[in-house]
This record gives sequence, structure tokens and C-alpha cells, in this order.
Amino acid sequence: MTHSVEDIKADSRRLRGSLLESLADPVTGALREDDQTLIKYHGSYQQDDRDVRDERRRQKLEPAYQFMIRTRTPGGVVTPEQWLKLDTIATRYGNHSLRVTTRQAFQFHGVIKRELKATMQAINAALIDTLAACGDVNRNVQVAANPLLSQAHATLYADAAATSEHLLPNTRAYYEIWLDEQQVAGAGEEVEPIYGERYLPRKFKIGFALPPTNDVDVFANDLGFIGITDGQGSILGYNVTLGGGMGASHGDAETWPRVANVAGFIPREKLLDVATAVVTTQRDFGNRAVRKRARFKYTIDDKGLDFIKAQIEQRAGIAFQPARPFVFDHNGDRFGWTQGSDGRWHLTLSISAGRIADIDQATHLTGLREIAAALQNAGVGEFRMTSNQNLVISNLGPAQKDAVQALVARHGLDAGNALPSALARKAMACVALPTCGLAMAEAERYLPDFTSKLQPLLEKHALTQAPIVLRISGCPNGCSRPYLAEIALVGKAPGRYNLMLGGDHRGQRLNTLYRENITEAEILEALDPLLGRYASERHVDEGFGDFLHRAGAIDLPPYPTHRAIPVELYA
Repeated sequence: MTHSVEDIKADSRRLRGSLLESLADPVTGALREDDQTLIKYHGSYQQDDRDVRDERRRQKLEPAYQFMIRTRTPGGVVTPEQWLKLDTIATRYGNHSLRVTTRQAFQFHGVIKRELKATMQAINAALIDTLAACGDVNRNVQVAANPLLSQAHATLYADAAATSEHLLPNTRAYYEIWLDEQQVAGAGEEVEPIYGERYLPRKFKIGFALPPTNDVDVFANDLGFIGITDGQGSILGYNVTLGGGMGASHGDAETWPRVANVAGFIPREKLLDVATAVVTTQRDFGNRAVRKRARFKYTIDDKGLDFIKAQIEQRAGIAFQPARPFVFDHNGDRFGWTQGSDGRWHLTLSISAGRIADIDQATHLTGLREIAAALQNAGVGEFRMTSNQNLVISNLGPAQKDAVQALVARHGLDAGNALPSALARKAMACVALPTCGLAMAEAERYLPDFTSKLQPLLEKHALTQAPIVLRISGCPNGCSRPYLAEIALVGKAPGRYNLMLGGDHRGQRLNTLYRENITEAEILEALDPLLGRYASERHVDEGFGDFLHRAGAIDLPPYPTHRAIPVELYA
């Protein structure tokens, strides 16, 4: 009998279910059906290798089940010591790669069931956990990755980490199942003061941004905090954004992507109160009857922004102040070496689709292992994953800067920074095939091929250094945030995509459907004249998406909220 997700949560004894029994079953590489839902709250998804699915079926074998494990790393910050331990986990239990996600976490792929618990324990031994990295709870909290404004960034990170800890589930199930903590009497009856007995209706995402860089795409989050400083490096408080979300379903008019509303300003000391109020408002009013309509964005659209704001104000004991002015100038990463206000050095590396592995001449995994060992020996530095799937080697002194640069050159770690177009350096893609069960088309594996096919058009129109935002998603759920891109491919079927155009380079406007269910050749044919017009008709510093709208080449998207409101005050 198939149970609804709401029933599974309610009957799970606070996320325990029968996970221990599933893990101990030697007959299959899979978990029991209900446990496949519950393990998400522990930071893992059951998957199978779709490349070999048909062959295994012909051989009357069960699918090649494996597990993806995702870390909870607020802001994507790890020490050199932690990096080395995560590297060991990837090579001992995973598929010999580390993957940086679009939410600044690591994903391990290819872990089999009988090694799942050992992998979880090894992650915890690195002083990192995977609790609430997936499931209907608050996920990994994003934080602006660019550390140049050192004091403000440190405050932003501390506030984000505190928010992440505050919103963790209260259950001890994670520690009992994976870390062998002894279950106490009545353990299934723990109180969840924030989440309640059924947790949230759907997943929930939070991002912290620090103008002028919107590198976390704050308007794509259910809840966003835009840091407002005093001009001297101290954060006074936050503009709060509500109701962003990228997921949608092809051809379903009841689902849509949405950018968040700017609700108002709060002082910094009210941060946790407001975060709690927003999450509990979604807990109590989110749609639990129709799962595809359960995200916070639909709660706002159904109940009205004024109603939701009133609930938050009442629960948090605050009144939103008028939003403070802010300006975002871009939503990408700036690659290469930069120096922060404290004199420390930071190197941002472009990592294609976030995948760190040793392939051919690009010994990226080995190179970063050597860098981590050198930084560990020197007692300095850290690694920061960005929300754009890139990597920052951070907080280095002059001596470490030179040593790191030598290792970067030796292992080709800066190959992504040297890609022939700004578009390719900035591009993002979700994992998609072969492991994601939702994927309809390729994304990560297709990204290098597509950017190479697009390169002749960029050269033809002298646009190789135009910072056009490209994102590819294997399905409409939008993990790579494609609906904010100036050019996006959203998978419809193998080799076929919806072509979306017209987002902006600040992450403040959704794109719109330009051509539906088309092939690579048709995509390139459609882009050629538009790129040509952009090259000859654009204004100085005008983005590709902005030009398409000004030139009337595309329509506004037909969604209830397609622009961050009130963008006009800040753009």
C-alpha cells in the first residue's frame, strides 16, 4: 500500500520509521518504500544508475541502487582538515568525486546501502552532518560567498549559521540511526516546537545576501535576508524577502516559478524570531492536500502577502519597517585572486557544474587535496563553496597565496577560469542523468558540450566576454535556478529542452518560455539572431536579458510574481 508523504511523516515516530530494519536487510540494495521518503530528512536520497537500468531489467536484476548524501554546511565553509576527510569519504565510499551544489553543500554520489551508515559516521567524524539537508524542513542555508567585506561577511555568516542551527529538527532519530546514540524511553514522542508532528508541507530554503552581490540568488528562496550595513562594515539588520521558489511542472498552469517579495526591514536582533515566525506560518497555512502546491510561494499567492506578513509580525512580535535601499549589480562569482578589506587573499575557481574529480589532465581532486594538506600544515585558510557551484580558497596570507597558485597551475585547477567565454565560466547545471530520478534530459554531462556548440556564435558576434547567464536543468524542478537565467535550457525529453530567455544578471527577474521542446540545433538557430541583435543594438553595460525586454524580443512571463517587488526602488 502506498502512503502519502503526510501520512509517512505523521507515522514515522519523528523520522525513525523502519530505517534500521531497511538498512539491515541484506536481500536488496534498496530501502523500504516509506523509508525512502524518511531518509531524505537525514540528508540522503535513494537513486539508481539510469544508464544501466534497462540492461539490468533484461538480466532480471534489481536496479543498481545507490545513495546520494548531501551535507549541511551553512554558507559552504569547510576547514582544510574537513576537506581532507571529505575527500577520503568520496574516494572510499563514493564515486571518487566531490560535487558542489547550488546551495553550497557537498554531495557524495554512488554510496551503496551496506556502506551508507559508515559514510554517515565518517561525515560526522569530520564535524559535519547531513541532518535536514533534504526533506520537508529548512534546507542548507545559503550565505554570500564573497568575503571581501570581511567584517560584514563574518557577521552575515554567523547569523546564517545561527539560523541553520535554530531551525534544525528536534528529533534524535538522526543520532540514533547513524551515530548509535542510545534511544531513551518515549523517544518517539519528542516535541518539535517549530515543525510539529508532520514537519513542513514541503522543503524550505533560506538565503543571506550582502549587496552589491546577489551570489545566492536571494529572491529564489522561500525566505531571504538582505544585509543592510551602516557603511562602516557593521550589519544593522535585514531586508526580509518572502516567497521565492524555482520549482514548476511542465504544462501545469497551477505551478510556476516565483521571485520573492520584499516584505520590509527588521533589526538584526529579531532575526531568529522572524525566521521562526515565517517557518511556523508556512507550517500552519501551507497546502498539505496538494503536494505540488505546498511551497511557501503558493501559500503567499493563495492567502495574500498582507495576510502572511500579519501572521509573521504577530508571531515574531515585530512590525516590518519600510525596506532599506539596496542595490545588486550581479548574481555571479568573480573569478581569480581578490584581496579583502583585511588584506587576506581569496581565489575563486570556476568548477564546471560543481564536479571535482580527476579526469584526464585535470587532476582537480588531487590538486585540492594537496592544497588542503598545505593549508592544514600552515594552520591557515578555508574553502568556501559558492551558490554558483564554484569554489573559493579563502583567507590566505601572501606566502600561502604563492604556494596555492603553484599547486593550482600544476593541477589545472584554473582551467575553468580560462574558458574561452564568460558565459561558459558562469554557467550552471544540475546533476540530472544518470542518477536523478526526476531528470528528463541531460544537464551536468551536457553543459560542456552545449557551451562548446554555443562558442562559435559568441565569437561570430564578438560576445565571448559578455557575462551572459546560462543555466541548464534536466527537469522543470529548477535545482540550477534556470528561471532566473538570461538563457536557460529546461529538460523536456532526451535531447529536447524548453528554451527560456530574459532573466537578468542581478537575479531579480524571471525569464519566460521562448521556444518549447526543441533540439540543440533549433536552440542554436533561435539564439543566433538574438545574439546578433544584442551585439549591434545593446546599450553600454546592458545585460542580454535586459536587452531582450527593451527590444521587445520576448514577452513578460505569465506568472503572478515575475519580478522581485519592489525592484523599481532599488534597481
